[in-house]
Amino acid sequence: MGEDAQRPDGTLKVTGEFAYASDLWHDDMVWGVTLRSPHPHARIRRIDVTEALTVPGVTAVLTADDVPGENAFGLEHADQPVLAADVVRYEGEPVALVAADHPETARRAAARIRVDYEVLPALTDPRRALDEDAPPVHPGGNLVRHLPLRRGEQGRTAPVVVSVDVEVGMQDQAFLGPESGLAVPAEDGGVDLFVATQWLHVDQRQICLALGMPPEKVRVTLAGVGGAFGGREDLSVHVHACLLALRTGRPVKMSYGREESFYGHVHRHPAWLSYEFGAEPDGTLVYARATVLLDGGAYASSTGAVVGNAGTLGLGPYRIPNVTVDAYGVFTNNPPCGAMRGFGCVQAAFAHEALMDSLADAVGVDRVEIRRRNGLREGDRNITGQVIDSAAPVAELLDRVAALPLPPPADTSDIRALPGAVGNTTHGEGVRRGIGYAVTYKNVGFSEGFDDYSTARVRLQVTGGEAVATVHTAAAEVGQGLVTVQQQIARTELGVQQVVVVPADTSVGSAGSTSASRQTYVTGGAVQAACAAVRTAVLQRAAVALDRPLTGLRLDGEEVVGPGGEVLTGLADVLGDDAVEETREYRHRPTHAVDPETGQGDAHVQFAFSAHRAVVDVDVELGLVKVVALDTAQDVGRAINPDAVVGQIHGGSAQGMGLALMEEVVVTDGHVRNPSFTDYLLPTILDMPPMQVEVLEYADPHAPYGVRGVGEPPTISSGPAVAAAVRDACGRPLRRVPIRPEHITGV
Repeated sequence: MGEDAQRPDGTLKVTGEFAYASDLWHDDMVWGVTLRSPHPHARIRRIDVTEALTVPGVTAVLTADDVPGENAFGLEHADQPVLAADVVRYEGEPVALVAADHPETARRAAARIRVDYEVLPALTDPRRALDEDAPPVHPGGNLVRHLPLRRGEQGRTAPVVVSVDVEVGMQDQAFLGPESGLAVPAEDGGVDLFVATQWLHVDQRQICLALGMPPEKVRVTLAGVGGAFGGREDLSVHVHACLLALRTGRPVKMSYGREESFYGHVHRHPAWLSYEFGAEPDGTLVYARATVLLDGGAYASSTGAVVGNAGTLGLGPYRIPNVTVDAYGVFTNNPPCGAMRGFGCVQAAFAHEALMDSLADAVGVDRVEIRRRNGLREGDRNITGQVIDSAAPVAELLDRVAALPLPPPADTSDIRALPGAVGNTTHGEGVRRGIGYAVTYKNVGFSEGFDDYSTARVRLQVTGGEAVATVHTAAAEVGQGLVTVQQQIARTELGVQQVVVVPADTSVGSAGSTSASRQTYVTGGAVQAACAAVRTAVLQRAAVALDRPLTGLRLDGEEVVGPGGEVLTGLADVLGDDAVEETREYRHRPTHAVDPETGQGDAHVQFAFSAHRAVVDVDVELGLVKVVALDTAQDVGRAINPDAVVGQIHGGSAQGMGLALMEEVVVTDGHVRNPSFTDYLLPTILDMPPMQVEVLEYADPHAPYGVRGVGEPPTISSGPAVAAAVRDACGRPLRRVPIRPEHITGV
């Protein structure tokens, strides 16, 4: 624990030898392809598959009538059809499936399927979704969830009032490995699915519903994952590949291209936010009023939970005694939106951090000081009334980033150091430097009463004279380094060096989703508990064999030692040819649903805090931005693997910066206009600036090893810091992200 342990998959990934889901292969396999709707909203009058079936090499063509179970799936609500039957509600909705002996053959056959659509009016403006005359996307209406928060005195006034309206565009998770999976029909009539995912058991539950099969007939194994960031929580190829495999009796591989990937997974919710803060003349916050509107798109996915986060955490890490917040999630005929790193807090942070800058200017206080003055401290209550009962170092995080050295002035003699770089757009004319700060916090783990737990099975045996620990969980390794963490915990708890982590699958109990920055906390806790049970069982065997009391015996490497450290026997002598195996579940302390009228309650199990300082150079005449520095401080509780922690902070910061400046899925009248990495712009290594990273370790007394979630906070605070720096440089309000050149220049 605490060492920079090497990732077991690291060398394979760097050298290109790692097997991702898109590398799956079976000698007898055929290829599956999905036919998708070209319309955001339409009625399906008729589907004719006759021509598709005549294409040589085609082995199956399926429509909604061929779904044997319930034609529905969904993370929280099973409201999304496996294949559209009567109505399509967004562009890209799956309508039919084709299996063929070659992917191009399958695509040609899919193009021959004739679908008679009656195009219907599409609701694409979420700001109209709750109007009385708005067309309903679903029979029950367009409201996914409304969360009101009421705390303290309503209608409170204050001497200083600032307000802001902010719009946040739709961001894509932009993982580099598109969706892919391989379904293999089994002799028992079931199916084995190998797929890149984030949550094996919830996948299994939804697949079973659609196939009409019990869980023992649907076995899901994690394939190599090329990034996730929330975009793999919802199903993609899962049911489709299984349906085709069961129909053809052959293994079926499905693998999306980049364009289909944009249609095939959820995105970050676009948001419209209206905020007002009232304060005393010295800047002390008195009240906050806010309205948050999130576009959930055509189906629910995790919109309800995202609304929960955007509401309960939506005013930032500040002490605010009087609160009025209304957070809404609505249905539209836009692409479905769901989980993405930061989960509702990202959108809100752009609003509350812009408003804190405005408040600082209004009362004549430094922008760091205004945050320090109002920042949460351990023992404070947040806006749901929950006590922050572990470290809340808001002031220290700000002090740390503010004290870091600033970069030197731009070298105008080197165009590579200027906005536009080798485009030779400027030699320093019109370039202004800006500095911006942001501090935020994020819940860790699932909230509002969700039964959040993980399961681990640990086995210890001696093989070839060497002790080997085997760890088996269903926790998805999606690039964050969880496999390494499990190994580190087993080595620490059992004292053995050889630790094997079995590929994650559904033959062991659920580990929940690899999301909400929860796996090190929850699966780490389960592995720790299982290791402790194995250790106790081994020592009990040793006590019997040695005819000694259990008290005082402990494992030290591969030896059993007594109270004075004397070696009593070896692990090989205790175990012989046997193995000790234990399975344990770990649950964190419970959370509770918030009051539906006031939003008050202990909704979250843990909070993680981070702060960023961004330095930018902006060409105010051309609207070009170069991020010169993006420095950060974050409390991680305890860094089990420090290198991995810093890597997470770098990666999260890049995603936040990307949303601030360039990343947006452009949707016009329900149509995605840029489903490619040519037109959906991502920060590259040339865009990312040097980062100074300060890692604080204030152990959470309620968490295993004192850990605190790491992955999401940097995505939340980095973007608002960059936006603040750009505002500082150009002097314009910039109330929409991503910030485009025309926003900076005003033309």
